[in-house]
Amino acid sequence: MESKAILRYARVTPRKLRRVTTLIKGKKAGDALVNLKLLPHKGAQIVAKVLKSAMANAEQKKVADPDSMKVKNVLVDQGPSMKRMLTRSMGRADTIRKRTSHITLLLEE
Repeated sequence: MESKAILRYARVTPRKLRRVTTLIKGKKAGDALVNLKLLPHKGAQIVAKVLKSAMANAEQKKVADPDSMKVKNVLVDQGPSMKRMLTRSMGRADTIRKRTSHITLLLEE
């Protein structure tokens, strides 16, 4: 059986999150959680929350022991970007894109 957790519109760029999620793919959920807590990245805290949510979902559904489950897959997709303007010299403007991410985490027995 599988357990799944989804976080949408996370205010971190997908590129920064993918750097973190590649480290936990295929690991046991308990080990992955310990690894994420030791990483200094902001994305590690966000992915750890999603992992805890997937573990809680598995416990609530009575699928399996959440600590013994493995991280099957972590998908990080790009969400909508917030566009902001930054004034420049000579009346010009630059756009700043504040990117968001959608995270989907799957655990399996």
